[in-house]
Amino acid sequence: MDEREFGADLLTLTDDEGVAHTFEKLDELEKDGEYYVAMVPYYDDDSLGQQGELIILKKSVEGENEFLVGIESEEEFNEVAAIFMKNLEDYYEFTE
Repeated sequence: MDEREFGADLLTLTDDEGVAHTFEKLDELEKDGEYYVAMVPYYDDDSLGQQGELIILKKSVEGENEFLVGIESEEEFNEVAAIFMKNLEDYYEFTE
């Protein structure tokens, strides 16, 4: 049975200004020793009808703390995005 059938896997992240944002984690992967997460903004009200933008972040560890950070290299981002889009194409429709 597919884990996507059990409901949303939600992450609440706090930005640099201290504002909390909730995301639905769609997938995660490891590539070349780095870990990445693909997610979309989560809205409590399904009637909003908004399409979510796919957000891809890299896991970063500093001491005992784990962070999700942006991917600085365009080449790295494009490689990881292609993998996520291939993994998720059976569940989501992507537009550019």
